Formats: sequence, C-alpha cells, structure tokens
Amino acid sequence: MSGAQRLPPPPARSRASGSGDPTSPANEMAAWCPAESTKPVFVGIFGAILGGFAVSALFFLLSFSSLASPPLPFPAVATTITPNASAPAQPETMYNRPIWKPPPRGSRMPPPRAFRLTRDMVRARARDGVIVVTFGNYAFLDFILTWVHHLTGLGVDNLLVGAMDTKLLRELYLRGVPVFDMGSRMATEDAGWGSPAFHKMGREKVLLINTLLPFGYELLMCDTDMVWLKNPLPYLARYPDADILTSSDQVIPTVTDDSLEKWREVSGAFNIGIFHWRPTEPAKRLAKDWKDLVMSNDEIWDQNAFNDLVRKVFGQPVQGQDELVYSYDGKLKLGVLPATIFCNGHTYFVQGMHQQLRLEPYAVHTTFQYAGTEGKRHRLREAMLFFDPPPYYDSPGGFLSFRPNIPKKLLLDGTHTVKSHFALVNYQMKQVRTALAIASLLKRTLVMPALWCRLDRMWFGHPGVLEGTMTRQPFLCPMDHVFEVNVMLKDLPEEDFGPHIDFREYSFLENPSLPKQVKESFLEVQLCDEHSTRCSTANETNKHRPLILARNNTEETLLNVFSPYKNIKILQFSSIVDAFRGFADAAVETKFRDRVKRYVGIWCCVEFREIGHIYYDMYWDEKPGWKPHPPQNREDDHPPWP
Repeated sequence: MSGAQRLPPPPARSRASGSGDPTSPANEMAAWCPAESTKPVFVGIFGAILGGFAVSALFFLLSFSSLASPPLPFPAVATTITPNASAPAQPETMYNRPIWKPPPRGSRMPPPRAFRLTRDMVRARARDGVIVVTFGNYAFLDFILTWVHHLTGLGVDNLLVGAMDTKLLRELYLRGVPVFDMGSRMATEDAGWGSPAFHKMGREKVLLINTLLPFGYELLMCDTDMVWLKNPLPYLARYPDADILTSSDQVIPTVTDDSLEKWREVSGAFNIGIFHWRPTEPAKRLAKDWKDLVMSNDEIWDQNAFNDLVRKVFGQPVQGQDELVYSYDGKLKLGVLPATIFCNGHTYFVQGMHQQLRLEPYAVHTTFQYAGTEGKRHRLREAMLFFDPPPYYDSPGGFLSFRPNIPKKLLLDGTHTVKSHFALVNYQMKQVRTALAIASLLKRTLVMPALWCRLDRMWFGHPGVLEGTMTRQPFLCPMDHVFEVNVMLKDLPEEDFGPHIDFREYSFLENPSLPKQVKESFLEVQLCDEHSTRCSTANETNKHRPLILARNNTEETLLNVFSPYKNIKILQFSSIVDAFRGFADAAVETKFRDRVKRYVGIWCCVEFREIGHIYYDMYWDEKPGWKPHPPQNREDDHPPWP
C-alpha cells in the first residue's frame, strides 16, 4: 500500500452504538399538522393515538416494578472529579447523582418523561462545557458498563448513556449510570454489521448529534465498542479552534509523537466511533447535512456519508495551525486524532504501535477485527480491558491451560510466506485441538494459548503485511485471526456436536480480576515418554511437585489420573503434544471432530486472485499432500467439512 492509497471499508463488524427513529422523542423530531387542516374524522384517530401512548407509558412504568439494584459486575469506582468550589451545592437528583450510586431502595421509578434528553440533563452532567456520550441497546450492556468503568476510573464523570430500549434503560438506572431514553424502542438483540438494524443505529447517532449540539456543549461521541485508557479531555482542549476532531482507520503512522495526524498523509477513512464536536456553526451545518443525507436513504452507511461530506472541500490548511484543515464547506476546521494513541483495532492489537513508539494510548476502538461482537469482546479480554462479572473468573469445573511448543524454525527461520505462515499456525492449531479434547473430556474450561502468526489478516489481497505499517513478523495475532470466536461461543446442538467446550482468552491467568483462591489452586502436569525412568518413578513424591504423565493417554487413563484433582482450579500442562490419543467411543469422536472443524476460519488474502482466501483446516495433518491454496473455483469455495 502506498501512503496515498485509501483503505477499503472496515471488515464486517457489529456496531456497538448508533441509529434510530426520526420520530424519537430524544431528537424532538415529531411534527404535528396545524389544527385548521384537521377533519372531524381524525378526532377518533387522535384519541386512539393518545390511548396508545398511555398504554406504552403504563408498560414502561410496570417494567420497573422492582427497584432492587442488580449487583455490579466489577467493583464500583468512585469518581475523583472535584466540583467547582465557586458553584453552590446542588441537591442530588437522578441527573447529577454520583455514578455507580443506585437509587434509594424502595424509591419510586421516575416517570418516562424524566429520562428524556434535555438541556437541563446535559447541564447537570457536563463539566467545563463538555459532555461525553455513548449509546446502544441491551445487547451491549457489558460493553457500556466497561466503557463507563474505564471513564470513572480515570476521574471522568461528565458522561451520559443513551438507551435504545427500556430493558437497557432500566439496568443502567438501577446500577447508577446516568442514562437517557432515546425513544428508539429498538430490539434488545445484537444488530449485525450492514443489517437494517445496523443502519437504523447509524441514523440514530446522527440524529442524536443534531439534538445535542444546539444545547451549546462540546460533545465527545463514542461507540460503545471502544474503551478509554487515559483521560482524553486535556488532549482535546489542546486544539480549541478545531470544530471537529475525528479518529480514523489510518494504519500507516504519519507522526511518531502525540501530535495530530498529518492530514495530508492520511489515507484511511475517518472513523466516527470516536469524534469530538464543538457547537460551532460550521459543525451544526455539517450535522444537519449529514442528517439529511442519511435520512434520504436507509442503506447509506453513516460513516461513508460523513466522509463524503467532510471531503467535499478538503486541502486548505488553517493559517497558523497546520495540523487543522478546512473541510466540508471550506469553513469547518478538522483535525485527525493520531491512530498511534487514539488506536484503531489494527494499530493497537496487531501493530502495537503505541508500544513500539513508547507512547501512552488514550483509547482503543475494536475495529479491524473478525467474528462480530463476540470478536470485539474477546479482543478487549485478551488485552485485559474488559470487565466481566466474578463468575467468569471461577468456572465450576476449573480450567485447563498449556504451554505451546513451537520449534524455532517454524517461528523465526526462512521468509514470511503463505506456506511458512500456515506451517506455523497449523502446528499450533494441532495442539489447540488436543487441548480442546482434553478440556471436553475433563469438563474444564480451556485457557487458549497466545497465537503467533507470520502474516496479517485483512479482507482484501495484500503482500503479507501492509506496506508502511509497523507490523512485526512474526507477531502475536488476535485469536479471531485464526479461530471463529463467535462459532466457539455458539450453542451448537449437543446431539450433533457433543458437549459445549468453554474457553478463555490467553491472558486470563494474568488478569488482576482472577481471584486469589483460583490462582493458588494450581497443579502442573508434565509429560514424559512412557518407557523412560522419569515416567516409571512418577508421582511418588509430595503434592507440591508436578504431576508426571505419560504421552498418548487413553480416555480412561486421563479420567482416572485426574479424578482426584477435581477440586484443583487450574491444570497447567507443560506441553500438550501427544497428550491424548482420542476418544474411545467413535460416535463421541465424530461429534467432537464435527464441532472443532467449525472453530477455525480463513486467512485472507492472496493478491491478484478473484478468490484469494484460504481455509484453515483443523485436521490438515490427516490429509496427505495438504497445501495452503485458495479455492480454484466457486464450487470449491467452502469450509473443509461436508
């Protein structure tokens, strides 16, 4: 890729926040016909409409019949913002209540109108003229709680969350998170990337910006599939003349410090998952034109529309402020946040750009990833940035982990090609396959190993890594580069695929949230050759030494050996190579195979090929002559199972 080349749009991804109904109360878009144009026949219809609103309000109130506050999935973090000493003390309300402080037990649920987005609500939460906003539906509750937790941990409490369904609104209110009703009445399920619901979420975001800007506050708008790692407000204040500061999909560094991107060199699309608006007239005009554009066509992607509008006029630097560029109408001053520290999914998870440049990142947005929302969640878990409830860290059956064995020649020797990449990944995949079988047999949760890759994965043809990026070879690749995280989490029918096999991210055992009683309940398992002296004298020592186990174990042997250790939380295999020879029951083995075959995805993509992707095959080693080649035609373009 050259510096001037513009990247294709991001991979299929589930938007964590975005869209809505133009008649939303939060957007104050409702319009009424003048009275003189009405007819008597409409009186009954009007009455029916009012009756419908009354029923909806009653349903809304009944959904909050219990005000018992649900437990937080993580310890509450007290905010550290100090109120303005010169401002008179204000009585506590649902608008200014400290975050994580739930409403008093036994108190009545506020009426629906109390959750409408108003200037007064924003005024109560804003600090120094700035409000930080995200929104979503109930499917993203855990993302939203993680988002809020990171901000409050940084001492940022000038935030609001828009709820697109009443279920989310209720949960956030009871947990002490400042929330407003967007009036979207959206379904509580995940909206897949590109779906009608996804585009609806995008429109809702645009309408929300148009509602908020006239209130006169600076707006930091965020998707919920991102987290804050450092308070961004002082950084944004460094550029007071910018009408908009936007993040981007830039993967090639244009700066090596914490200054804004050199906009002349930015080839990636502007990404609206993180952007800061000032309530200036140019910004308001852009917001209105953006709204008109996305409302004109249900299939327009909000991010593409934003990019098209901003680039209508683009290229004249702001005098004396070369980091800003005049855009849109030639009057709007735009700056591009550096992807080195306002990281996208590639600069953070693949390149580790901030680490190489010794910079402190402000944020990470889970773009450039695979496996949908489940993949986003797993990326944040791998980075130990996601907050899960306590049961996640203490599986009833315990955990199984292993140290992967990788020969130096596979990892470091030779050139980085498709062949050497697959040789490396396949070697690791075979070990994961064995570990999955043992975890299934012992009914334990598998802690996945860190994965090494030689080649990057994209959604278009490329030479292995993108030219100009800081991607090192080999590199620790995210799990979703190889494994279908969403499929592994899916409840496949047990009668066809055997029992579900739970798993955790590779960093799980290092996570500070792991309870002490889990971490200290540990047994090391070392493999030995069956006829060696070490194997024959095994396990005659005390319990503080490793358990010695022969290779090529049968199902019966493993069950017998580990039955006394059911209460041990963590079984740590020093190696998993040839630890298990397979299930005794052919039907069980078949179901297991049918399950794990679906756990691996594709590598993408060979350059200059109509079909450039190559399927990973969990049982590559059982197919003599298997080679990593793309499908030759459409008929052959399918995963390696019937």
